[in-house]
Amino acid sequence: MKLQATRGTGQLVILTGLSGSGKSTVLKTFEDLGFYCVDNLPVDLIPTFSELHVYGSGEVERAALLVDAREGEQLKRLPAIYRKLRREHPANLVFIEACDEALLRRFSETRRPHPLGHDRPVREGLRRERQMMAPIRKLANVVIDTSNFNVHELRQFITERFKNPDRRPLLVSLVSFGYRFGIPGDADLVFDVRFLPNPHFVPQLRRYSGKDARVARYMRSFPQTGEFLRRIEGLLTYLIPHYIREGKSYLTIAFGCTGGRHRSVMMAEVIRRALGRHGYTTKVVHRDLNR
Repeated sequence: MKLQATRGTGQLVILTGLSGSGKSTVLKTFEDLGFYCVDNLPVDLIPTFSELHVYGSGEVERAALLVDAREGEQLKRLPAIYRKLRREHPANLVFIEACDEALLRRFSETRRPHPLGHDRPVREGLRRERQMMAPIRKLANVVIDTSNFNVHELRQFITERFKNPDRRPLLVSLVSFGYRFGIPGDADLVFDVRFLPNPHFVPQLRRYSGKDARVARYMRSFPQTGEFLRRIEGLLTYLIPHYIREGKSYLTIAFGCTGGRHRSVMMAEVIRRALGRHGYTTKVVHRDLNR
C-alpha cells in the first residue's frame, strides 16, 4: 500500500470511490498539498493526461485525478485503463468509501439525490454504486473508510497520509461504548472492562463520567486498573508498528463497560494520552456517554 513517488516522473494519484464518502474534500486537500488536481476527467483521457504529466516540462511534480460515478458506463473501462497505466508509469489508485449508515445520513443532511438514483431511493443508488465500483476497489493501493470522520478530521488525516509519500501514519480511534447498546461495528480491537470496579455503584460518583478526575482517582485506587492499563499500553505499542508496516491507515480500538459512561470512558481517555506520548495520532469518541 505504499504510495510510489518517482523523482523526475512525478506522482499520479487516481482518486475514486463512493458518492457522499468525502471525495471532494479529499481532492481539495490534495490541492492544498500542492497536487495539480482535475475533477471528473473523462476516463478515456487518463492515459493522455498521464503522458503529459510524466513527459511534460516537469513543472507539476504531483497530480490527482477524481473519477467517479458521474462517468456512468464509461467507468467500467477504468480497471483496464489503470492496469495498462501502471505497467507504463507510476500511478496509484485511492478509493474513498463509508458505511451505508454514514452515507445515508450525509445524503439526508444535504438533500442531494444520489447520482445513480434520481428516480430511486438513495439506498438503492448506493447498492448499485457499490456493485459498479467493486472491480475498481479491488485494484486500489489505498482504501480509506471515512465513516467516523468529520470534514476537519478527514482533511487532517489526508494531510498526514499524503504530505510525505514515504511516510505511512496511522490514525488511532479510541471508542468507549456500553455493551447494553451493542459493540461498535467498525472496531478492530475490543476490550471488555466490566471486570473493573464500577463507579456507578458509588453514590457520590454516579452522576460523573469517566472523564472526571474523581472517577479516575477512584478507579486507579484499585491495583487491577493500573495493571490493565500497563498491559494494554504494552500490547498496543507492540501491535501498532506491525499494523503500520502492513499498510493499515486507521485503527479503531473500543473499550466497553455496561453503560458506556464510566469505566470505558476513563480507559479510552487514558490510552489516548498514552499513545499520544508514543507519537501516534489519536482521536477519542465516547459513543454512549450522553445516553
